[in-house]
Amino acid sequence: MANLVEVAQSAGTFKTLVAAVTAAGLGATLSGPGPFTIFAPTDAAFAKLPAGTVDSLLKDIPQLTKILTYHVVAGKVLAADVMKLTSAKTVEGGMLSITTNNGVKVNNATVTQTDILADNGVIHVIDTVLMPQ
Repeated sequence: MANLVEVAQSAGTFKTLVAAVTAAGLGATLSGPGPFTIFAPTDAAFAKLPAGTVDSLLKDIPQLTKILTYHVVAGKVLAADVMKLTSAKTVEGGMLSITTNNGVKVNNATVTQTDILADNGVIHVIDTVLMPQ
């Protein structure tokens, strides 16, 4: 099996996320032992952001890092475990709100695919980029 970054790269739908992780210097961390759970926005999720947002974030590494680490939870939290949660603390330090009454939502993002396993954690695919408060 591959690590989280390799799994995201091979999926082909996380090009923006992988580029952002690389730009922020988080690739080594997310390739490390972990385990981590990533709520991973697709390229389509990044495309929903206002024009120019991604480019400006790639130039503002502290803000980019804050947003990226807001998508990561320490530990391997599988979908069955997520279903039992109402919130989760992110690596960034903020809290994600989790609702499961009409599909699974993390803040305002819908989880579209779950339990993409990697050697050092798990990826859950989301349709919206999460923004820390």
